[in-house]
Amino acid sequence: MTAPDLTSLIESLPRGMVITDPDVLSAYRYDRANDPDAGTPAALVRPMTTEHVQTAVRWAAAHDVPIITRGAGTSLSGGSTAVDGALTISTEKMRQLTVDTATRTAVTQPGMLNAEVKAAAAEKGLWYPPDPSSFEICSIGGNVATNAGGLCCVKYGVTTDYVLGLEVVLADGRALRLGGKQLKDSAGLPLTKLFVGSEGLLGIVTEVTLRLLPPQAPACTVVGSFGSVRAAVEAVLAVTSQIRPAMLEFMDGVSINAVEDMLKMGLDRDAGALLVAQSDAPG
Repeated sequence: MTAPDLTSLIESLPRGMVITDPDVLSAYRYDRANDPDAGTPAALVRPMTTEHVQTAVRWAAAHDVPIITRGAGTSLSGGSTAVDGALTISTEKMRQLTVDTATRTAVTQPGMLNAEVKAAAAEKGLWYPPDPSSFEICSIGGNVATNAGGLCCVKYGVTTDYVLGLEVVLADGRALRLGGKQLKDSAGLPLTKLFVGSEGLLGIVTEVTLRLLPPQAPACTVVGSFGSVRAAVEAVLAVTSQIRPAMLEFMDGVSINAVEDMLKMGLDRDAGALLVAQSDAPG
């Protein structure tokens, strides 16, 4: 692919926002999937506003340059793997966040980490439930792009259940607002839900309105070992017929031994299966 002329892009954005240094670009070739076939982008853009994203996308559309959008780079599936000659747009500098206690919502740019949104909500006596395993280092933009879940999704759902509104930049550079702070907003097509989990296919998320909840009640955790997978599955059915646990994780014998080999937690290697359950229900 012929290298694009970056002059007009560099001139149209603030100084230092477009990066072509090969050493810097090499750090943005991979996410945590470490794809051996990762390419090298023509340039890296680190916008701070929706308008910056629009400028970059319009330039890419005009010059027929592919775009790779990148969040925190914690994906294990290669979602932000660079492509030779493409434009990588990293949302890591988009870090504005406000919490509204009256509507129990947070409005955040995509560069905020999941853990930072949780902490900001907690300071206001509220809670943001989605808890992917990488919550301390993954970004909200990446969570929206992949519809991330977590251990608590059994009871509290995944990212899409908390996204009330989005601002997105489409492939031609237009910015579009979807949804808002209203909990009941069922008029028209559910475009907000369509964008969540679309992995950048439909546009670049530049702002997210999230639903927050009152804080979680103190939880109780129990670990149970079973002689067989069937016995563990029967226990799952028995539990879920009575309550909706906050968390319910299953491990078979192979998983138990793999974890014990690495972490030496004292798990029962002879167990046929293991359940880790948590409940925040009273009693």
